[in-house]
Parts: sequence; C-alpha cells; structure tokens
Amino acid sequence: MRIFKLSQDNFKETAEACLLSLKKGEVLVCPTDTVYGLLSDATNKKSVESIFAIKKRDKLKPLAVFVKDIETAKKLAFIDKSQEKFLKDNKVTAILKARKKILSPLVYKDDTIGLRIPDYKLLNLVLERFKKPLAQTSANISGKGSSSEIKEALKGFEGEEIKPDLVIDAGDLLNNKPSTVIDLTEKEKKIIRY
Repeated sequence: MRIFKLSQDNFKETAEACLLSLKKGEVLVCPTDTVYGLLSDATNKKSVESIFAIKKRDKLKPLAVFVKDIETAKKLAFIDKSQEKFLKDNKVTAILKARKKILSPLVYKDDTIGLRIPDYKLLNLVLERFKKPLAQTSANISGKGSSSEIKEALKGFEGEEIKPDLVIDAGDLLNNKPSTVIDLTEKEKKIIRY
C-alpha cells in the first residue's frame, strides 16, 4: 500500500496520484464526507472485483456509486424531481431504477443502482477530472465497522493478503457515520440504512 498524506500544500499532487491510480485500475482508500472509503473505476470490471476481494464482500451485495452531479446520475438512473432532492443531500445514497447497465455488473442489483453525490473537496475534484463514476464502499473488511479514523481504517487491512493499492491519509475525519441508504424505487420510500 502506497500512502499519500493529504495536506493543503500537496492537494493537487494528491488528486493527480488518485487519478493515475484509478486510470491504472487500482483500488484507493480515500477520505469522503462520511467515512474512509474504498474506491475504484466503476466502468472497470476488474478493479470493481478487486474491491470485493479486498473487502471480502459477498458479490450479491452490490457497491454504491459516486457520481459528480445530477446530470451524470441521470445517465445512469431514472430520476424524477422528488428523487433529485435526495441526491442533493450529500449524505444519502439513493437506490434508483437503473437506465442502461454501462458500469460493472457488481454495482447493480436486478435493475437498480445506488447513487450518491459526495461533498468532499478532493473527491469532487477527482470525480470532475476522472469523468467516470466511482464504485465505492466503506474501507473495512465486511462485517467489521467503518471508520472515520485513518489508523482504524488501515488496521483492518493489516495481515491481509490483498490490500488497497493507494491510501490517501487525510488524518481523522469529523466524527461521521456512513451515508443513509434510501430505496426510492417504489412509491413508498424505504430507509435501508440510517
């Protein structure tokens, strides 16, 4: 694991390191507006599979996807005005009816997809410049808790055979919890995770 310590002085350099890593099909541990996450190019089937291997996640549990804006979200899912407001709440992952399945099959469940627009400066710049959605999940082994503390997040991968390729260390994040997941595919919205 290569570790990049994020600071004001190396912000652009760190963003470049993320972009290069994503273009190579690598998996990143990256700070987000909630907890530390595992990220990869959602259009690259192999790199999305790598997240499942690193996390030891059941492939029947699809990954959510970070998108840079509503326009990008609308290319991936059917979104009406009421659903749009949920996506604008950055700490909500919205489960929506998928349009064309153009990303890795591991981000879809039947004909649905989970989308989120994050609000974290580095991540937003990476999404803007990378120009592709990012498959994402919390940076931990399945069944273990997610973390907003870098040491805690990295401890989970100690001794593991398969590890993330690049770690962006932004120190401890504000005491956050994972995003709320809301299923918007039926008339009655359903909270899956709060």
